[in-house]
Amino acid sequence: MSAGDDPLGRFIPAPLVRERFETTIRAPPAVVMAEAKGFDLQSPRPVRAIFRLRERLTGASPAALRVWRRLLEEMRSLGWGVLAEESDRLLICGAAYQPWLADVKFEPIAPEQCAAYSVPARVKIAWTLEARPLADELTRFAQETRVVATDAEARERLRRYWRWARFGIIGIRLLLLPAVRRAAERRWAAQRLPR
Repeated sequence: MSAGDDPLGRFIPAPLVRERFETTIRAPPAVVMAEAKGFDLQSPRPVRAIFRLRERLTGASPAALRVWRRLLEEMRSLGWGVLAEESDRLLICGAAYQPWLADVKFEPIAPEQCAAYSVPARVKIAWTLEARPLADELTRFAQETRVVATDAEARERLRRYWRWARFGIIGIRLLLLPAVRRAAERRWAAQRLPR
């Protein structure tokens, strides 16, 4: 990966929140990234339950009214922007938002403006999907999220929000990795079957 060991460092070098999770997948990086980008985030039942719980706790509009899509398509429809992409190896998405609001609105940030973004009372967030080859048919798949507030008010509101929201956010990440692993390994095994 040309972004080195810290692909998010040029966008959020000093995060207030940093969560990174990794797993090893028996499939090449191209297969892993295709499955990750195309993953239906609402397919695991526990993920749907986490979204419903947030709706109840914050009074948000029901997500059931939305048409859920593949991961990358869904994130773009919500307002996330692509900050960087290396085919079959790395995807970085980012946005600005106010997570403490019931109905969150994401605003994309241009890659060249992300590091310096400082609109008051906002939180800047970026996340990755990373696939590093370990061997011919073995990949280290990682997902990292970084968050930073633009001012003191946003920092305090983010801290209060993160105290309870982190359990659902981390839960979703922990559910995503094994689901992508299973899907990528199934796809790779099917591709290798003799025709």
